[in-house]
Amino acid sequence: MAKLYFRHGAMNSGKSTALLQAAFNYEERGQRVLLAKAQVDTKGDAHVVSRLGISRQVDLLVSPEDDVRSRFQQLAAGAEPEALMDTVTLPPVSCLLVDEAQFLSPAQVEDLLRIAVLDGVPVLAYGIRTDFRTRSFPGSARLLELAHSLEELKTICRCGRKAMFNARKVDGRFVFAGDQVAIDGEVNYESLCAACYLRFSDGALGPA
Repeated sequence: MAKLYFRHGAMNSGKSTALLQAAFNYEERGQRVLLAKAQVDTKGDAHVVSRLGISRQVDLLVSPEDDVRSRFQQLAAGAEPEALMDTVTLPPVSCLLVDEAQFLSPAQVEDLLRIAVLDGVPVLAYGIRTDFRTRSFPGSARLLELAHSLEELKTICRCGRKAMFNARKVDGRFVFAGDQVAIDGEVNYESLCAACYLRFSDGALGPA
């Protein structure tokens, strides 16, 4: 049986790099993969972008209203322009790779499980567990509940300890209140260990 994998880590733990490497490994062996990404993540637009400077356009940009399994099945079957379909027979999909999976809805994560179990296609979902307030993203929470396999991708804090949390910075200052999702040029994030997060937040772990 194919499985649903959730590979999670704090910001800058190499999740997008690992996804692109996984896609390369499959294709190097002549296997077909599909890449998906949550539309709410506007960084890179319709591309998975690694900090190493490599990127790749996704096959499926997932909007909040999308039925992920239906869209996957259409792409897997060859929902391509008719001119191409007259001459090209697509091989079966060997793997679905999902970037920024924390931004999916719980229902869309359930679709990922159905793709793995009912359609027989392994799904590798990459994302972060918690927001800058240390609260779970809905998509990540559902992945932690449903995934067959959980793997943490590690990175380090400024102090050298293992980073656990994602702290938000605006104009160079840490902030600990605001909307869960903020992706624009004025907002940055830094991965921190628990001790540094508590130090910068004066001991708070986000609003109740």
